[in-house]
Amino acid sequence: MRYNLLNFLALFLALTFLPVAYAQGTFSIEQAMSAPFPTAMVASPVGDQIAWVYNIRGERNIWMAEGPDYRGKVLTNYRGDEGQEITSLSFSPDGKNIVYVRGAAPNRRGENPNPALLPDGAKQEIWLIAISGGKPTLISSGSAPTFSPDGKKMAFVKGGQVWVKELEGSAAAAQAFVIRGSAGSLCWNPAKGVSQLAFVSSRGDHSFVGVYDFDRDEVKYMQPGVEKDNNPAWSPDGKSLAYLKTPNQRDNLPFEAKREGLPYSLWVADVASGSARQVWEAAKGRGSVFKNIAADNQIYWGADDRIVFPWEGDGWTHLYSIQSDGNEAPVALSPGEHEVQYVRFAPDGKSVYYSCNRDDIDRQHIWQASLDGQKISQLTRGKGVEWLPTITAQSGQLAFLASTGTHPAYAAFLKGEAYASLAPDAMPGDYPLAQLVAPEQIVFSAADGMPIHGQLFLPKKMEAGKKYPSLLFFHGGSRRQMLLGFHHRDYYHNAYAMNQWLADQGYIVLSVNYRSGIGYGLEFREALNYGATGASEFNDVLGAGLYLKNRTDTDPDKIGLWGGSYGGFLTAMGLAKAPDLFAAGVDIHGVHDWNVVIKNFVPDYDPQARPEFSKLAFDSSPMAYIKDWRAPVLIIHGDDDRNVPFSESVDLAESLRKQGVYFEQLIFPDEVHGFLLHRNWVAAYRATLDFFNRKLKK
Repeated sequence: MRYNLLNFLALFLALTFLPVAYAQGTFSIEQAMSAPFPTAMVASPVGDQIAWVYNIRGERNIWMAEGPDYRGKVLTNYRGDEGQEITSLSFSPDGKNIVYVRGAAPNRRGENPNPALLPDGAKQEIWLIAISGGKPTLISSGSAPTFSPDGKKMAFVKGGQVWVKELEGSAAAAQAFVIRGSAGSLCWNPAKGVSQLAFVSSRGDHSFVGVYDFDRDEVKYMQPGVEKDNNPAWSPDGKSLAYLKTPNQRDNLPFEAKREGLPYSLWVADVASGSARQVWEAAKGRGSVFKNIAADNQIYWGADDRIVFPWEGDGWTHLYSIQSDGNEAPVALSPGEHEVQYVRFAPDGKSVYYSCNRDDIDRQHIWQASLDGQKISQLTRGKGVEWLPTITAQSGQLAFLASTGTHPAYAAFLKGEAYASLAPDAMPGDYPLAQLVAPEQIVFSAADGMPIHGQLFLPKKMEAGKKYPSLLFFHGGSRRQMLLGFHHRDYYHNAYAMNQWLADQGYIVLSVNYRSGIGYGLEFREALNYGATGASEFNDVLGAGLYLKNRTDTDPDKIGLWGGSYGGFLTAMGLAKAPDLFAAGVDIHGVHDWNVVIKNFVPDYDPQARPEFSKLAFDSSPMAYIKDWRAPVLIIHGDDDRNVPFSESVDLAESLRKQGVYFEQLIFPDEVHGFLLHRNWVAAYRATLDFFNRKLKK
């Protein structure tokens, strides 16, 4: 009761007297997080229309712009910070309608996220809206909608099965066919006059690529086997399907470095017969384990009978193309020591657009490559970050999402060599652009000597000779990379805004791209002894802490840490294993015992069946060092977290109570891992600053 009362009083006082606590800064966290955040940009298959989603302080709506002026307008009219995502946008084949999904997927108990505590609950539903405006039409509950090529049908997934809605007439959606397993990756045969739908049937340790023929009312699997077949892609003539085949490996667990394994391969099936042949296989050794890209599908069958796929055989995530007969070596479409992330294909199928960090390792820019690899061009450049390339069908106009170190993400299009906003009026007039700082690229040595990249945020007006309190920030994932600009994911876009606010409030902040993250190659990502197999990233925590401690402008006794998820894990590790270095921390839905969290992703994981591994996993966890933890900590968590069990924070609090370590807590009922409510992000960050102000600015 003593801790509960103290925590409540501390948080009540913090939130009651916020204007006093934050008076030294030039802007508020509400201002820092008021910019619209863009996602889900798509182009129409005809004309020059572009659509995307803007999240403006929790209100998510679909926007659209049309050439040649590309002036954005709002299509939907959802109001309020209700925590309901909008995803899966796509235009109808005639470009007159947009389909989308509103609401997040249910958890394992079938509960849809409802952090706003809506009395009627929350749903995940498919909606259709005309680009000319008007009210959206409800199609059905479900997800993953896709139009048939003639625009007369819509297929989607509901309850793990494939459903179809006839768009002409008033008939209700109906289940198309019955299969075992869980269906996904729906894609229609593009050939005219053919009504076939490819899909993947996932069955745990194996999966099949199947085709349903509507005219014959027939399901056929493409040469089924014991592997995981996935990511089907139709040939332009609709006679063949390409797909990836991945051998199952039962001994693989999360956080075991996967620098090599049983090689994955590319196959092509004849749809009429169902027979398939291998056209390419990853070489054994480095790069033999599949690494995905951010794309609508992991493979693409383009013009000139060329298939595009990702491979990191040289130690970096790249795109390659190969003739569908497999009679030649793959051609590199993105060569060099950099990584491809977001990928889109030209409407004519002759080239591929992608974002990567070529020649600018802590940023991303957009490139274009012909499918034969003969022409590779950089399309965007400079001191910003650009991603999600989107190409219009009629004029080939390039649109994308962009940010800089001092400008939040926005929807843009390429106008000559300049970037123009698709909706300039969406930016709040009081957004503190002039008060933000451009972070510096820092490369420091981890405790074991490994070079580690980071972004350093300094207060804008630093006083000579003054020593400032300092903070380390750790991203989640761990397969992430923080950049020298506002991030392309909403979670880290928010975190970047928070680091800007902390700098404005007089803190030196170092954002650490620790090992096991992306952006720096396969060996950095698949770090030896990382996570549950040794927590080698703790070397990066120590190195970053010592870097701050040795700066002449840092107060060595006032260094804190903060981060969420995997970043919460590293925050807790720093507080538990380096109590003399770190004075306070904010742990947001962090990992504290790997044996608990692994079960969240591998339900049949049994620690008792693997005693050596489970001991190593525990010894790689903060709970193994809890007896040395002395510094105060703020614990923040949503209790509908589907990534890190809420019990991780419950158990940490119990252990800290038993040894008298001071902690505070901020809990969001019914909130998920990546907070869906804008107001919860604001509350979490306000509490974070208040906590650090009281613990590091005494």
